[in-house]
Amino acid sequence: MLADQEGLPQFPYHPDPVATGSVVAAEVVCACCGQRRPFTYVGPVYAVEELRRRLCPWCIADGRAAAMFDAQFTDAHWRVPEEVPSDVMEVVLRRTPGFAGWQQERWLHHCADAAEFQGEVGAPELADFPDAVDHLRLEMAGSGWSAEDKDWYLQSLSKDGPVTAFLFRCRHCGTHLAYSDST
Repeated sequence: MLADQEGLPQFPYHPDPVATGSVVAAEVVCACCGQRRPFTYVGPVYAVEELRRRLCPWCIADGRAAAMFDAQFTDAHWRVPEEVPSDVMEVVLRRTPGFAGWQQERWLHHCADAAEFQGEVGAPELADFPDAVDHLRLEMAGSGWSAEDKDWYLQSLSKDGPVTAFLFRCRHCGTHLAYSDST
């Protein structure tokens, strides 16, 4: 994993933020610790002060950035199952690099825990994760779409296109989950 090789902090719910594009190899003088760092967080920041591209991953990991700026790195406007402990959500919201979605991003859960964010995927990548495709089909239940419409939609998913999916992996059982989003 590139993040490990570069000495970046470990994020249990976002294991490789460099691969997903939430952290980039670009020098920053961190607005939190004041140190010159070789990596910059480029994902969303929910705070009063504009902090995008001004924080290092180390200050996110240890919670200093969240504490100093009352910041969150994922918006909390999604339904969290009751069995997920509040301290888990605290780690996801305030000590884990977020990711940018087209609409409102969501963090998926499984086995009473938040899942690991794996990145954006399209139909070709999803072919390796039939459990994630099943999760997407379950998400579409009640949409009123025919089976043919659902198949067409799933085949139209593109990692870099206007209709994409966000892949997660359960930290406990390894099940892959996904949700889709569009511009």
